[in-house]
Amino acid sequence: MSQTIIVTGGAGDIGRAMCARFLRDGHRIAMLDKDRAALELAQESLGSSERLIVIPADVTNVASIASAVAETEGRLGPIDVLINNAGGVVSPTLSKTSEAAWLSDMELNLNGAWRCVRAVQDGMQARQRGAIINIASVNGVGIYGYPAYSAAKAGLIQLTRFLAVEFGRYGIRANAIAPGTVKTQAWQARVKENPAIFERLKRWYPLGDVCVPEDIAGVATFLIGSDARMITGAILPVDGGLSVGSITMAQEFCGDAF
Repeated sequence: MSQTIIVTGGAGDIGRAMCARFLRDGHRIAMLDKDRAALELAQESLGSSERLIVIPADVTNVASIASAVAETEGRLGPIDVLINNAGGVVSPTLSKTSEAAWLSDMELNLNGAWRCVRAVQDGMQARQRGAIINIASVNGVGIYGYPAYSAAKAGLIQLTRFLAVEFGRYGIRANAIAPGTVKTQAWQARVKENPAIFERLKRWYPLGDVCVPEDIAGVATFLIGSDARMITGAILPVDGGLSVGSITMAQEFCGDAF
């Protein structure tokens, strides 16, 4: 069944991969991003389609999100799915995190998702159906650096659970995807400094590899579909086993026996 889907942070690698998959499956997509130039490039890469619209929007601004939701409904119809994908990181350690950086991460990664939910919830409740997917992170359940980002993602995970419990009676499902390392342009600076960074990271993952954006898109496709109709409040790691444990660490403890 074709659905109308909003994807925030749509111009980034993960957002674009989700939009590409949803388009291929016949859905109607509103790609939101605050970067107008990046939106245009993303739209060009996906090709022309009457089922795809791009809307410059900032999740840290209530009026911007309200306007984007209204435009989506006017052009594509009632919103069936909200995917809170917009996010980003600033400071890697607590000692290097200023108050401004802390608040910025909270606004983008947590409060922005809450604003988007508030903008679509009345319509979903009135129609007695809807799906919300929050793109969280393994940082929300473990310690992998970036404390403000991690605290925001932990909050996003808890918000997901609240949504599932409070909105379930309206036929609205809410789930979170918690990726580990994903090969995106956000890693370009690190790769430039150390071209072997992904090979170093892979040794911490039980599957011996890290995600690509299409891995996240595939899980999101499942979660918005009818096969997931009884799944809500789930926090689904897509991390190659990172959040379960590390064979590298186990080998340090057990030596050759492991």
